[in-house]
Amino acid sequence: MSNGIFHLRKPENEPMLGYAPGSQERAELKAKLREMLENPVEVPCIIGGREVLTDDLVEITAPHNHRQVLGRYHGAGVKETERAIEAANEAKRAWGEMAWSSRAAVLLKAAELLAGKYRQTLNAATMLCMSKTCHQAEIDSACELIDFWRFNPYFMTEIYDRQPSSTKDVFNSMEYRPLEGFVFAISPFNFTSIAGNLPTAPALMGSAVVWKPASAAVLPAYYLMQILKEAGLPDGVINMLPGAGPLIGPPVLNHPDLGGVHFTGSTDVFAAIWQTIGSDIRKYRSYPRIVGETGGKDFVFAHASADVDALVTSLVRGAFEYQGQKCSAASRVYMPENIWPQAKEWLLDEIATIKVGDVGDFSNFMNAVIDGNAFKKITGYLEWARKDPNSQILCGGTYDAAEGYFIQPTVVESKDPRSTLMREEIFGPVLTVYVYPEKQYQETLRLCDATSPYALTGSIFARDRFAIAAAAESLRNAAGNFYINDKPTGAVVGQQPFGGSRASGTNDKAGSRLNLERWVSPRTIKETFLPPTDYRYPFMGEG
Repeated sequence: MSNGIFHLRKPENEPMLGYAPGSQERAELKAKLREMLENPVEVPCIIGGREVLTDDLVEITAPHNHRQVLGRYHGAGVKETERAIEAANEAKRAWGEMAWSSRAAVLLKAAELLAGKYRQTLNAATMLCMSKTCHQAEIDSACELIDFWRFNPYFMTEIYDRQPSSTKDVFNSMEYRPLEGFVFAISPFNFTSIAGNLPTAPALMGSAVVWKPASAAVLPAYYLMQILKEAGLPDGVINMLPGAGPLIGPPVLNHPDLGGVHFTGSTDVFAAIWQTIGSDIRKYRSYPRIVGETGGKDFVFAHASADVDALVTSLVRGAFEYQGQKCSAASRVYMPENIWPQAKEWLLDEIATIKVGDVGDFSNFMNAVIDGNAFKKITGYLEWARKDPNSQILCGGTYDAAEGYFIQPTVVESKDPRSTLMREEIFGPVLTVYVYPEKQYQETLRLCDATSPYALTGSIFARDRFAIAAAAESLRNAAGNFYINDKPTGAVVGQQPFGGSRASGTNDKAGSRLNLERWVSPRTIKETFLPPTDYRYPFMGEG
């Protein structure tokens, strides 16, 4: 092993491409979209570096066009899950003992492959499989994931560099060991960057991983594995199991070698995972680390002094980009009565210009929601609002699943600040507004803090600095990511570490050193140069 002391350059965030008409990146992406539509793929399980086929074949279709078949994936069952655990356990020792610089090199190379050769491949897969605009794909499957893969190795060096102090006769050091068991990574449908980060963050720190991507996002997951393999990731370090959670989850969560869970998804699923692990903690070799980012009921709070132009723009982008399917999406708004008439007019005028449709038409601002279950859930909330005497649908409220799962951007005004639409996560293009008396600012801040069980993101719009300070204090525990005069979405790796508490998760801050610290087990080492040779202390002498 080399005895050099290595340092990584401090990374910079990946610049975002614009995809303007006539640009090279637009032409390349359009060509890749055509190529994928013409060449459906068959996605296997990937276990120990090998492609594994099963009898459970599931069709992959585009959410915005049911007739567009993107391919098929082989669903994993109990047998494949057990093989994946064995492969992870077989790979973990050599991988964990490898020099940290070699593990870092894999992710750094993966970042460069994604920034160049694979950029439009992963963007196109994300657009088609998850129904994202080119802009939303670029900031997700390109820029954010590149940032994760560049910044995490740098954060790893910051962890390793944190060492205890020594004295002239005692040499103290801290070793950051990988977890003894394997890590179970469970990624959501809505962000390819999260799908790329959840398995690679613990792997970077020396763990081997069993990874279950969301069934609705298997296509980009397949290309992620191709990138990592080309970057030099050894076989078995990350094992990909597409398939049903009820089949994959139990053998993993009940295995004695489970070392940790890295999860992003629904609050209910995360609670069930925690309950399964906690039901008999004695069966594990060590207490599993449980890291999860779950739901949100994210707020925008406007003060009477707010800039209405900026407020309206942030509401449109924060609530309706990617159809509101972001855990950070603006979902509830607290609007003072003095600016509501103007804000309402401008908001509805802007929403009226939004186009909804196929991802191949770059003039569309919104596309389809992810699948039939999401469509049914979201439209159920719309029908509830239609019947609720305290709710008024100001725009939208219509939907159509004939060709794709399309729901129009919807704004609802609620006279009840604790209504279902103000409390529950909808995960769709539905924005609920509560108009409060201008003079009841402090009281409404307390109402905002107490209304929802979630605490992920939120923002305050105000020019008055006293109002900003009051909101920051009153809403201190209401959001793990708090924004001032900005929408509550769009956290950037290395700039705004992401995560919330309460029903929104464990707040371990993806995109920072804090998350990586969860995937190591420190060992303190003390070496005494001249150990004592007599047990007697001076105070024991006579006299």
